[in-house]
Amino acid sequence: MARRFGPYGGAYVPETLVPALVELESAWNFARRDPKFRSELRRLSETLGGRPTPLYFARNFTRRGRGAKVWLKREDLVHGGAHKFNNALGQGLLAARMGKPRLIAETGAGQHGVATAMIGAALGLETTIYMGEVDTIRQKPNVERMQLLGATVVPVRSGSRTLKDAINAALRDWIANVRTTHYLLGSAVGPHPFPSMVAEFQSVIGREIRDQSRRAFGRLPDLVVACVGGGSNAIGTFRPFLHSSVELLGVEAGGRRGSHGAASLTRGRPGILHGSYSYVLQDREGQVAETESVSAGLDYAGVGPEHAFLKDSGRVRYVSVSDSGAVRAFHWLAEDEGILPALEPAHALYAALREAKGRPAQENIVVTLSGRGDKDLEVVLGASR
Repeated sequence: MARRFGPYGGAYVPETLVPALVELESAWNFARRDPKFRSELRRLSETLGGRPTPLYFARNFTRRGRGAKVWLKREDLVHGGAHKFNNALGQGLLAARMGKPRLIAETGAGQHGVATAMIGAALGLETTIYMGEVDTIRQKPNVERMQLLGATVVPVRSGSRTLKDAINAALRDWIANVRTTHYLLGSAVGPHPFPSMVAEFQSVIGREIRDQSRRAFGRLPDLVVACVGGGSNAIGTFRPFLHSSVELLGVEAGGRRGSHGAASLTRGRPGILHGSYSYVLQDREGQVAETESVSAGLDYAGVGPEHAFLKDSGRVRYVSVSDSGAVRAFHWLAEDEGILPALEPAHALYAALREAKGRPAQENIVVTLSGRGDKDLEVVLGASR
């Protein structure tokens, strides 16, 4: 059962969860080959989600870089305002197929919680969302959206009161209610089969970029960029390009100057977190380190195991961008293109502009704009004062 990416991945979980993971893997393997499931997934992706999302040439943002052309994959236009819809829909349909009447989920920035609440409402499933208390304060608009959509939001007051602790609380709930509940894990992390399953649901992003790029400028991009927290939008962006010559750049949250931020790939080392072996930010004793980032969705001490493998293999290059860089890029895109990006992809935008400046004008860079920024207005305005 425990698929690995090189040495990474696996399923390090309590024995009580093993049957649930086996059931989920079996249901997923059957559903992914079932034309009826694929047809329903495609239908709701289009009619409820609004796919395909456009590829947009950021003309003014490109001028700022004075180099390669910058294009935006507009996942901020998906229903709910982020790429999280893609995975929430797929797993929600699986839960209904397995006869599980209840969904639980964790969320940091709130976008996955919103997506899960929307899918729970659309499919008639009871929904509970765990969210670190710190994140409920800085992402209050998304808390209110989840509640309006009929979900119960549970603030988690243990530990650092952020995403890591929300995942811990959701796992405890799942262990206690495994027969009736599906844990709709929001990123490409956790025990198998979650990393592979989430990556496949999110690969619609990269497939659309591939096809749209050929139509827009006649070939594949020279560079594709995505932000990396747990890594779902990034792995969904990168997977369709892994066997091509396209350069791939993952961008982590560097936090404030002098801190570790949440950059597990660039500043962490291998370890086990939330049922999976991957890169983890740790202290000298091997305990999970505290993280901090202006972006709630990237504020996580680990990363998906497939990213760990891609880092070690050298196929993907990973860098970090500071809080201040992300806030600057937020303002640049707002002023240049009339688009408010979420703080998560603002990290990727800053790195993309940095890359564009050193490249010829005939090259094309595609950035996955994984979410919209209305949820981050209070944080950005506070950071700008």
